[in-house]
Amino acid sequence: MESVNGRIGALADERRAVLVGRVRLLVAATISYNVIEAIVAITAGKLASSSALVGFGLDSMVEVASAAAVAWQFSAKDPEAREKTALRVIAVSFFVLAAVVATDAIRSLLGGTQAVESMPGVVLAALGLAIMPFLSWMQRRAGRELGSRSAAADSKRTLLCTYLSAVLLVGLLMNVWLGWSWVDPLVALVIAAVALNEGRKAGKGDGCCAPNAGLHVGAPEVGNEGCGTGIET
Repeated sequence: MESVNGRIGALADERRAVLVGRVRLLVAATISYNVIEAIVAITAGKLASSSALVGFGLDSMVEVASAAAVAWQFSAKDPEAREKTALRVIAVSFFVLAAVVATDAIRSLLGGTQAVESMPGVVLAALGLAIMPFLSWMQRRAGRELGSRSAAADSKRTLLCTYLSAVLLVGLLMNVWLGWSWVDPLVALVIAAVALNEGRKAGKGDGCCAPNAGLHVGAPEVGNEGCGTGIET
C-alpha cells in the first residue's frame, strides 16, 4: 500500500511541476502580449481622444500587473505561501483601473470631448477578441488543476479582456459607421464597472474553485460550490 501511495505521490509531483511550468509560460505570454496591447491602445486612444481605448490600454497594464503578481508567486519554492498577496495585488490593480477609467470617461462626457474614428483601435479590439479566450482557457485549466486561486483569478482577468474587447469593438464601430462618438465614454464606464466588480471578486477569491487542489495525495476534494484550494497558505 505504501509503494502504491508513493507512486501516486511521485506522479502528482511530476504533474505539479508540469503545471507550474505551464503557468509560468502562460504568464510570460500574457505579459508580452499585454505590454504591446497597452502601448498601441493608449497611443491610439490619445490620438483619437478615445476614453474607451485609453481605458482598454490601462486594462492591459492591469493585466500585466496581475500576471506579474502570479509570476512572482510561482517564482517561489512554495507558491501557495504567496497566494494571498498575489490575490490582493490583482484586486487592487482592478480598483485602480476602475477609478482612472471612470474619471476619464466622466471628464469626457462633461467636457464634451468627441472621440474620432480609430481603425488601429478596431484592429486591436478584434485581435483581443480572437486571442484572449484561448489564453484564458489555458490559464484557468492549469490553475484549477494546480489548485491555485491566483492563477484561476488571473485567468478570469484574461477572460474579462475578451468581454472588454467585444464592448470596445462595438463602440468603435458605432463611431466609424454611425458617427456616435458619445458611445465611447459610455463604453469606458462599462469597462470601469466590470473592473470594479472583478476586483471585488479577486479580493474575496470568488469563482476560483480547484477540484484537484494542490495535486497532493490525500488532499481534500473541492467541489464546485467552494473556492478552497485544499492547501494551507
